[in-house]
Amino acid sequence: MNLAVIKTGGKQYLITPGQKLKIEKIEGEEGGKVFFDQILLTVEKDKTQIGQPRVAGAPVSAKILKQDRADKITVFKYKSKKRHKVKRGHRQPYTLVEIE
Repeated sequence: MNLAVIKTGGKQYLITPGQKLKIEKIEGEEGGKVFFDQILLTVEKDKTQIGQPRVAGAPVSAKILKQDRADKITVFKYKSKKRHKVKRGHRQPYTLVEIE
């Protein structure tokens, strides 16, 4: 398989073998494997398969490299003339995978 489009975590990713990718957090240990079953498109040399809605029989596996959290972002809400302000921080968890 040269190219594929997978869907995970509510997002779609265009992937190739050997690519490292940050995706929404999924369960699994570092060094473990994960299989993606929602494959929307595959391209092999001159043959393209488009799923209706998914391509059957096209498994995509990946190795989990890291479970981590992204850098902190600051969320600040403010209403003028109302003495209202809220300051919050957030760190989004993610999983770093390598496509096999």
